Amino acid sequence: MPGDADLHESVEETAEDIATMETRGAATIAAAAADALAAQARAVDADDPDAFRATMRAAGRRLYDTRPTAVSLPNSLRYVLGRMEGDTVHDVRAAVTTAAADFAERLDTAQDELGEIGANRLRDGDTILTHCHSTDALSCVRAAVEQGKELSAIVKETRPRRQGHITASELREMGVPVTLVVDSAARRYLDETDHVVVGADAIAADGSVINKIGTSGLAVNARERGVPIMVAAQTIKLHPDTLTGHTVEIEMRDEAEVISAEERAEIGEVTVENPAFDVTPPRYLDAIVTESGQFPPESVVTLMRELFGESATRPWEVQESAASADDRAGLADVEPDGGAERP
Repeated sequence: MPGDADLHESVEETAEDIATMETRGAATIAAAAADALAAQARAVDADDPDAFRATMRAAGRRLYDTRPTAVSLPNSLRYVLGRMEGDTVHDVRAAVTTAAADFAERLDTAQDELGEIGANRLRDGDTILTHCHSTDALSCVRAAVEQGKELSAIVKETRPRRQGHITASELREMGVPVTLVVDSAARRYLDETDHVVVGADAIAADGSVINKIGTSGLAVNARERGVPIMVAAQTIKLHPDTLTGHTVEIEMRDEAEVISAEERAEIGEVTVENPAFDVTPPRYLDAIVTESGQFPPESVVTLMRELFGESATRPWEVQESAASADDRAGLADVEPDGGAERP
């Protein structure tokens, strides 16, 4: 592809860090991608603005291909690459670096604003239950603690990568007492829980939430037990492609995260699958909290349309006909009720 050989080391390093989950969390991924694009823009040696744009699109594709389900990543690319305007390389370069800086500033304020809104749903003395690690979810807890509310937490360790350990550590830094439990114990501890608080990797137009595998089962159990579940997510998590009928890919990760080669050999010939995410239908959720306010899950489409309109472009793709671009968008099915199939 044009410009692929000219990618700046920051793009390659950022892509690798996102792919290996050294860089994790939607806001962190989005900010890292924007910074990498700014570095690429400053480094491009081109006299022609079209050649400059081609190299920037190549950088965008390199970043996008690392984590297609991390919707904050394409939203970051949309924000920065969608503003590549100008008649000269100087003008286009300035537009990209300015857009990257503006995007970073928006990210800086969004999480604090979201946290203040989410904290209002938590009461003094509440026990929360968490799944995986979400900086958005933790921002709600942090804001509640800063308001003087005393909270305690039950933290699922979240196999296979145990991101719950990160959550437990950060909650302890806030002074929140933590009980760490294995994933299969979650239902047992719902009777001691006042509020389930989770993040999201993506939110579809119908209000379905795509999040770390295990979220859907937790939500079903929480609804059966009458425990409210709040999804904390910045608007960068909204998946604008779903407005036009595109669906959300469910990423399958390396089996080595689940079982070592030695363990696999001892067991014998088995198929190992490691889905990273599942889909929680909106009927199992109580509220989606964003920096723009809190919404019933079924109403989030209104916010999505307000931010993105009725469609969403992919400025990192090679310029071609809209029909061809649609054909290449191949994503796995998310059904209207929030069900999902593997790609």
